[in-house]
Amino acid sequence: MVDATGPLVSAETVAANLEQIQTTDADYRLIEVNIQQGTYESSHIPGAVSLDWQRDLRDTETFDVLSPAALSGLLGDCGVTRETTIILYGDFFNWFAAHAYWLLRYYRHENVVLLDGGRNYWVENEYPMTNEVPSVPSREYHAPEPDESIRARRGDVEAAVESGGCLLDARAPPEYRGDILAPPGWNEGVQRGGHIPGAVNTPCRDTIQTDRRFRSREELAALFDEYATDEQIIVYCRVGERSALVWTALAEILGYENVSYYYGSFVEWGNSVGLPVENATSADLR
Repeated sequence: MVDATGPLVSAETVAANLEQIQTTDADYRLIEVNIQQGTYESSHIPGAVSLDWQRDLRDTETFDVLSPAALSGLLGDCGVTRETTIILYGDFFNWFAAHAYWLLRYYRHENVVLLDGGRNYWVENEYPMTNEVPSVPSREYHAPEPDESIRARRGDVEAAVESGGCLLDARAPPEYRGDILAPPGWNEGVQRGGHIPGAVNTPCRDTIQTDRRFRSREELAALFDEYATDEQIIVYCRVGERSALVWTALAEILGYENVSYYYGSFVEWGNSVGLPVENATSADLR
């Protein structure tokens, strides 16, 4: 049995319970969330279904989060009910799986966990993989209204800039400084380099170990406890994938109740006319 009371589940636990998890009933559903095309098709954890971050997990016309109706249809097609324990994992550093995790928490799905270390950790430790695509029966899913307390919108960020509130930038230091607009090969059209005024650079890489699993709670507390007493913490990155890892560390692992996720992130801020952007010659970490 998989404990879904915490945000993370270990590869060891999933592997030990894989026979139960990979069935097509609605108790569990493994969902792989990737950015690289063809990754799932080449191989995946037995029983896993696939979601594409760009195609499936955002409104392709407005680029906003999915509506309750759209999310309900998507999860229902994945064989998920409101009671299903969803186990999310993905490629890279679990970036987009973490984004999916935030989205499900935004829509108040209770039983959802991240596979710690993601796809890479699973593969590197030679746990089972397959290229067989499961045939999962559709279910009824009804998403409630979202929890707006964990989402920051542009107006909230503007207010934080004005008041000197806590803004954490989860991008790499060269992006924060404005040396580059995006990591090599990644550019969703940011027109200006730099960061939101007053933001502190807390790269998402600092939250994970070299094997891509999260650092221990004690290590994360050492990184972030100076922000614990801030009235509100807003995390952002470029398109929201890396800040989802930081949000998970702060809100779900450390249990901070004052953390919100700026969904628009720097793609929205850096492309908006009239909004200020800071550059820096070095990304000093507070």
